[in-house]
Amino acid sequence: MTATKRLVVSAFVGACYATLTIVLAPISYGAVQFRISEALTVIPYVMPSTAWGLFVGCFIANLFSPTVTILDIVFGSLATLLAGLVTAQVKSKWIAPLPPVIFNAIIVGAVISYTSAPNAAMIAFPTIALSVGIGELVVCYALGLPLLFALMRINALNSD
Repeated sequence: MTATKRLVVSAFVGACYATLTIVLAPISYGAVQFRISEALTVIPYVMPSTAWGLFVGCFIANLFSPTVTILDIVFGSLATLLAGLVTAQVKSKWIAPLPPVIFNAIIVGAVISYTSAPNAAMIAFPTIALSVGIGELVVCYALGLPLLFALMRINALNSD
């Protein structure tokens, strides 16, 4: 795939991420969230360059959060980037949805804990991280894994 095609596909994935998150805002933000757009975080398994598109899409989506903070914009977006970069390195399609679950549970869980309960962040963290992680697990495996299987059948996308 040419560099131009990689850039266009990455931008498209990022735009889809941002759009899905913003349109589904009631379930996309907060300690209890089912960010449907996170299903797209499996795409770097077949197209590693899309990790950067996901990062930009998440950054844009986080600007629209009803409880927007600079911490969420920066660290939430970095969690998605790290998850995408690690997903691109995973060898098993069954494990591919796991990096987003882990990075978001820990990083986004920490950000939400700190911003919602700064004096009790350490106490709130396990519960919030678990809540974010469960939502992420459901989305990444129930929606992301079938998406990954579908994308793997499209030969044009299997080479980055």
